[in-house]
Amino acid sequence: MSISAPFIRRPIGTSLLAAALLLSGILAFFFLPVASLPRVDFPVIGVGASLPGADPQTMASAVATPLERQFGRISGVNQMTSSSQLGSTGITLQFDLNRNIDAAARDVQASINAARSQLPANLPGNPSYRKANPADAPIFLIALTSDTMTVPQMYDAADSVLAQKVSQVKGVGQVFVWGSSQPAVRVEVNPTLLNKLGIGLDTVRTALNAANANRAKGEISGPERDYSIDTTDQLFTADEYRPLIVAYHDGAAVRLGDVGEVTDAVADRRQIGLADGKPAVLVVVFRQPGANIIDTVDRIRELMPYLQSSVSPAIKFTVAMDRTVTVRASVKDIETTLIISVILVILVVFAFLRTVRATIIPSIAVPLSLVGTCGGMYLLGYSLDNLSLMALAISTGFVVDDAIVVLENIMRHVEHGVSVVKAAFQGAAEIGFTVLSMSVSLVAVFIPLLMMGGIVGRLFREFAVTLSMAIGISLVISLTTTPTMCAKFLRPAKSEKHNRFYRASEWIFERLLGTYTRALKWVLAYQPVTLTVTILVACLSVYLYIIVPKGFFPQQDTGRIMGGVMASQDTSFQSMSSKMRQYLAIVMKDPAVESVVGFAGGNTAQNQGRFFMMLKPLEQRGTCQKQHFWQSCHYVTADDVIDRLRGKLAVVPGATLILQSAQDLTIGGRHGNAQYQYTLQSANLDDLNNWAPRLLSKLRTMPELRDQNSD
Repeated sequence: MSISAPFIRRPIGTSLLAAALLLSGILAFFFLPVASLPRVDFPVIGVGASLPGADPQTMASAVATPLERQFGRISGVNQMTSSSQLGSTGITLQFDLNRNIDAAARDVQASINAARSQLPANLPGNPSYRKANPADAPIFLIALTSDTMTVPQMYDAADSVLAQKVSQVKGVGQVFVWGSSQPAVRVEVNPTLLNKLGIGLDTVRTALNAANANRAKGEISGPERDYSIDTTDQLFTADEYRPLIVAYHDGAAVRLGDVGEVTDAVADRRQIGLADGKPAVLVVVFRQPGANIIDTVDRIRELMPYLQSSVSPAIKFTVAMDRTVTVRASVKDIETTLIISVILVILVVFAFLRTVRATIIPSIAVPLSLVGTCGGMYLLGYSLDNLSLMALAISTGFVVDDAIVVLENIMRHVEHGVSVVKAAFQGAAEIGFTVLSMSVSLVAVFIPLLMMGGIVGRLFREFAVTLSMAIGISLVISLTTTPTMCAKFLRPAKSEKHNRFYRASEWIFERLLGTYTRALKWVLAYQPVTLTVTILVACLSVYLYIIVPKGFFPQQDTGRIMGGVMASQDTSFQSMSSKMRQYLAIVMKDPAVESVVGFAGGNTAQNQGRFFMMLKPLEQRGTCQKQHFWQSCHYVTADDVIDRLRGKLAVVPGATLILQSAQDLTIGGRHGNAQYQYTLQSANLDDLNNWAPRLLSKLRTMPELRDQNSD
């Protein structure tokens, strides 16, 4: 009994099956998330703790070390790094890829609780943790600038209005506001004057707390109703705080303004944000896991007019970074390649079959297999990314093979005078097992990829499964839809008339066959020469494999450049801010740079800063020269921009700005300012301080490396 026979007898049911496969694939296509690469979640948890005023050594020994002892007992931790700065420490825990991140978070919380008794008693709060994915990068960045409003005022609008509105957008995961902090009143007392008046700092602090209380003042009770007495005691501006009485000296009131300087400022003055040379507040948006990056950014852009109307007209919005620009371009390029592949396959099939009726049959099988694969991708939670679309493009040549094999065998019977319907039954029955073995052998090639573990396995699993699904769906179509269409569309051999194109192509094929026959006879006549050439080609292939550059993942030109600023540990924040402005001015002069934003302070050390640069589209970064019959164009890549900026940035004294092209995939739980990181470990801090500079000096002598640095 043939597998195809029931489907040939029931053409309507077979058509409905094909239509259902087509419709499900089309619907799934519009619901598939779009990304640059398959989602690869690294189970990473970041832990942070702060102790204002503590030096880095104290933070490392008194805070980081007790926590690390407890974290080291958690199962599944394959990498643990920590970094301590003035007043803060951060610990990054990277777990095995198969470790559940929620279970790991519970273990981390338990370890923090266990280590609390070993931490300093004056720690302001318990260490906090958050789940982090180093593979994720900001998808959208809005810069707020104004010619009339202050940075704290812009931050207040961004934090209280914009961040909350953007967080509600479907697909948005986290929203951060960088560049400043909430408005606050800053009191800088004169300790000499306080000592002269006999007033302690605790007295001033108590007076401030008592004057800023917000609670009920009393109660009025009646026979039928009770009333609470309430009034606003909170103070909001420096002018309201200055007359505040903090104590009495010799019967005279001592006011806050008498013993110190009271100003309107911000809670954290050691933060700076810059956008295209102006002070700015940055709203940084991350997406939810698995969200469609393009749809998410489109929703944010649609919301921007409403956001602009929600704040003061004096605030100007600028899209400083849009990660979807390159994602859209790469996905569109792959989709175009996929369409061209389908068209070329159909043309090649027509060139050999030379009849429209016969060409229609495999031509329908190709898009039906590809579209049906989208339905399987949706069920498995995959996305439309470069690797999955590449798998679909590659499968174009595979999915047509099964249909052509079935079609060719059926046409062979038709040419021998068998009726079309009978030929469909006989041909499908004869070739069914062969088609099955072909598909199984193709899928078997991808089994090693499916079984591969680690990061590479996570990346290429979606590629292998997508390609295997396309081959499997093609097998189903070739055994069901293809023989059914043959029974309906093919004509008997006697009624088929050969046109001029058929006769011309037949003449070409005969000439090609003759050429191949003569070449084969020559090869068989000179076997030693053939064997020698084969060995030379094999040796050349091995040599080329040795000299070809190798790497984990090819470097991309995403149109984005990341920059990390590092200065000496004793650099003040004022000096750091000045260096940030100098760097920004240099970068903005480059003709390939479209926009640049930078920030320093906040959760990072005061001697460190970050830059985000958006380059102009690639076609605007090149020069073209017209030759005799063609146009020669040279495009400036992100690495070219970095190379020509390197020397210009070196003129800024006391700091270093390391630039690197932003990639869609980053590996490791700890971010650095370079493509590769080398970690030195020692139980003795003095040994590290001794050997780290020596290793760095040696690395700087290697011509293969550039931008060597140590943090």
